[in-house]
Amino acid sequence: MKYAIATAAAFAAMLLAGVAQAAEIEIQMLNKGEKGAMVFQPDFVVAAPGDTITFVPTDKSHDAESIKGMIPEGATPFKGKMNEKISVTLDKEGVYGVKCTPHYGMGMVALIVVGKPTNLEQAKAVKQMGKAKKSFEVLLAQVPAGN
Repeated sequence: MKYAIATAAAFAAMLLAGVAQAAEIEIQMLNKGEKGAMVFQPDFVVAAPGDTITFVPTDKSHDAESIKGMIPEGATPFKGKMNEKISVTLDKEGVYGVKCTPHYGMGMVALIVVGKPTNLEQAKAVKQMGKAKKSFEVLLAQVPAGN
């Protein structure tokens, strides 16, 4: 009986502590989406440290790659293979810029904010090309203020 009470108490304590579960977020890689041609959908994601982001090649000829200078210090860069799903667990707080390598100049980029955007100014300073420049202006403007 003592063990049953102790087990129940421990279980209740875990529930009250609100054991956090990491989320799994899916981003589609599309030829045509809500915002036009060659897009990540969604292209702006707010996540928590430890969340897993999965990039799904819904349409062919896409990949997902982190952009040099647009990931937090100490974070591991990633690069998926063409036409293959890639999952990344983002543990470091900050802003992560992502591109589809073949469609980067067409503006196929995404921005993921994990926790506090600790590297926001660094990410804004990265030179972009083609339509990616305008896409990132819009995405970076969505980063919550005051973090």
